[in-house]
Amino acid sequence: MKKKIALIFGVTGQDGAFLSKLLLRKNYIIHGVKRKSSSLNTTRIDDIYKDPHIRTDFFLHYGDLTDFSSIINLIEKIKPDEIYNLAAQSHVKVSFEIPEYTSDVNALGTLRILEAIRLLSGGLKIKYYQAGSSEMFGKTKPPQSEKSKFYPRSPYAVAKVFAHWITVNYREAYNIFACNGILFNHESSIRGETFVTKKIVDTMKKIRNSKKEVLFLGNLYSKRDWGHAEDYVLAIWKMLQQKKPDDYVISTGKQYTVKKFVEIVAKKLDMKIRWTGKGFNEKCIWNKRVIIKIDKKYFRPTEVESLKGNFKKARGVLGWKPKNDINSLIDDMINREKI
Repeated sequence: MKKKIALIFGVTGQDGAFLSKLLLRKNYIIHGVKRKSSSLNTTRIDDIYKDPHIRTDFFLHYGDLTDFSSIINLIEKIKPDEIYNLAAQSHVKVSFEIPEYTSDVNALGTLRILEAIRLLSGGLKIKYYQAGSSEMFGKTKPPQSEKSKFYPRSPYAVAKVFAHWITVNYREAYNIFACNGILFNHESSIRGETFVTKKIVDTMKKIRNSKKEVLFLGNLYSKRDWGHAEDYVLAIWKMLQQKKPDDYVISTGKQYTVKKFVEIVAKKLDMKIRWTGKGFNEKCIWNKRVIIKIDKKYFRPTEVESLKGNFKKARGVLGWKPKNDINSLIDDMINREKI
């Protein structure tokens, strides 16, 4: 039986690493695309990336979503059965600082892949996955589902809304098998260090080990729906195994504030903390010293206060539901070093 071939943009990221391992278990041949960097950026996949002369089911290529020629050349050369677009400028706060680059990668990058698929569709039948985000809902009241309106509150979210609708448009206009996965926040032990959950876990572990550090946070009262990335990539794969392409919300259906996330981590680390003060002066105390302070620079110009997904459609159509809850997620982030 012929092995399926997958092309993954953003293979070196958290989701790319988990998806690669999932697809290898399912006997795929994987071609991953990474940007050229002066420093090594393959840490998350080093355990599966070996000498291509020895391993014949996992390959890496240089490419960039801002470069159409590299995209179309890769697709034409590899002839994938499935394309997963997980690449993005993925930090919401940073998108306010580099809005043009964020839009070029997250919005137009999606368009470039879809246009390449359209141009090559005469000889290739490709299934396409577009990584959406709960940030697209922004100010829309929860719970948010596939029927909820988008109200983006950052350049990142605006670009993702464009990517979502251009995917729908190419699906309807050119009969491309293209799916949008609207994934709510998903974390793991290999989450990027600048993301709040990873930052909380890593810094509090250092503090617990007697390192005199202070954790600086922004809005403690933002509510998020946090799941495990390993669960979510299974849903991503399932979307491309259906007979018809469609769009799905992937979430846990539960939400917690950033402050509550801190409290759960503290309890698991056996740290008896207490809070004092209000607003920008709110602080967290442990062992008679301040370990958490609020820093205005971590607030966004326009905040997203409350996200909670309704994954009923994914459960009914894909047969998917999350295995991990907030507790098992945090346990994994605290204890597991590798995936």
